[in-house]
Amino acid sequence: MPDKTKSCECEQETDQQKFARIGQIIDEYKDKEGSLIQILHLAQGIYGYLPLELQQFIAGRLDIPLSKVSGVTTFYSFFTTKPRGEYTIRVCLGTACYVRGGKKIVEQLQEILGVEVGDTTPDGKFSLEVMRCIGACGLAPAISISGKVYKQVNPDKLQSILEKY
Repeated sequence: MPDKTKSCECEQETDQQKFARIGQIIDEYKDKEGSLIQILHLAQGIYGYLPLELQQFIAGRLDIPLSKVSGVTTFYSFFTTKPRGEYTIRVCLGTACYVRGGKKIVEQLQEILGVEVGDTTPDGKFSLEVMRCIGACGLAPAISISGKVYKQVNPDKLQSILEKY
């Protein structure tokens, strides 16, 4: 019986093809009030991140200043201007997590991964970010890795948590 499953071809798309898809999205949304965030969200989903060239493309197609696109891109933590790793580690630095050792967790992760906050490991596996509140104050300090929350983390637990990935 022949295999009829289709594999994802998005990894094989050229930048030009990705820009063309993003252009179609812009055409679909450009006349809708307040659509910039939606366009950026979809563009990041296609391209993986929002480099300056892509922001310029979006600004040009929407006929808005690049500063507006860049302002939205850099204001919201969901958007990134650098490629993210396969797994995104977010360390909560809200008040409860900070007081209970969040800063030490960040420092230990920087040491283990060899990257600064906002960077991605050279192998493309992990990106390290901080966030203001993960919504798990009673479980502080907390981190999330690609959406999975780890509670009451201490620096000694980090290596075993990362080994799962």
